Amino acid sequence: MRVKTIVLMMAGRIGCLLWLIMVSATRQATEEEWTTVHVFKEPEFDAPIKNLTVPVGREAILTCTVKNLGTKYKVAWVRAEDQTILSLHSKVVTHNSRIGVTHDSANTWQLRIRQLKESDRGCYVCQINTAVMKIAEGCLDVYVPPDIINTDTSGDLSVSEGENATLWCKATGHPTPRIVWKREDGQSIVLRKGPREYTEVETYNGTNLHFWRLDRRQMGAYLCIASNDVPPAVSKRIALNVNFAPVIKVPSQLLGTPSNTDVQLECYVEAFPNTINYWTRHMGEMLLNGSKYIIREDRSGYKIYMWLIIRSFTESDEGTYNCISTNSLGKAEGTMRLYDIKVSAGSPQEGTLSIISGLAEPARGHINASSASRNGATLFVFLIVAMILLCR
Repeated sequence: MRVKTIVLMMAGRIGCLLWLIMVSATRQATEEEWTTVHVFKEPEFDAPIKNLTVPVGREAILTCTVKNLGTKYKVAWVRAEDQTILSLHSKVVTHNSRIGVTHDSANTWQLRIRQLKESDRGCYVCQINTAVMKIAEGCLDVYVPPDIINTDTSGDLSVSEGENATLWCKATGHPTPRIVWKREDGQSIVLRKGPREYTEVETYNGTNLHFWRLDRRQMGAYLCIASNDVPPAVSKRIALNVNFAPVIKVPSQLLGTPSNTDVQLECYVEAFPNTINYWTRHMGEMLLNGSKYIIREDRSGYKIYMWLIIRSFTESDEGTYNCISTNSLGKAEGTMRLYDIKVSAGSPQEGTLSIISGLAEPARGHINASSASRNGATLFVFLIVAMILLCR
């Protein structure tokens, strides 16, 4: 009986010991599990997403870096403006073929937008599907080169002299384009500030270029240049025509020349639109280009240079000559009187004569002192006669 009691007591102690061992093991396992739960870290973003500025037509790459992601969580790209889901982890879920996603390493996801359009401008969100969703945002600005709006830009303009005029030019682009005006010929832009006050500038900044009481000097082709630091800059050519009736200036109204020389008559014309120009003599006889007369003209903008060369001048060529210019706005006429200078028989002549301010002097040849004295007296007499004729 005593032995049986001892055995039961030992069995009880062993059971108690086993229970203590099990409790201890369970407690240790619980502590380990508790420690494991609290050591675990949720995923988070390793760096902010950089904002981008990219020209239209190029590719934009937004990079999202995540650490401690594990296998339980996923990364998604969403467009912030309309909450459109673009990708989920490494798969693209949008139907936009220009959008792609790459997973370059264990913690980097890149959103790629190819052939950028202006509509792609905006912000994009990288999301992690934690219990409380984590997000990082990066914004994309799409630069667009300038483009001139032809429907909202003035075309070629014709205005009468003395009237007001405005050239205007508008352009699209991002950032907003700057408008600069230049003359096509490289000359300065003339702007009138008052009845007799002008200012000249190489360029003019602004959408509208105003002209007050137009002057013929302001006629020409102007370039509207739009730029916003996104190449290429663009320009449009706009012609400004100033209409006015012909005006003629005659350098020399009285010309004298010896016989058997060639003499040149000149006229300077300003007019727009283009003119019809011709020469007449005496009672309106029109002169034609040929062996006796050489008729030429040179045009530069609204200025015309007319000249008439009379070959082998004789007494019969003396008289009045007219240069005439006419256009749709009016007519102008310049008058010159040509007379023969008598040169003594002993004075040799060679070649042609140069006509300067109504006086004739040999272009080439030699005259001795006595002949020069006589010729000087002769010229003096003819000058007096010429002045009498002008005063009539």
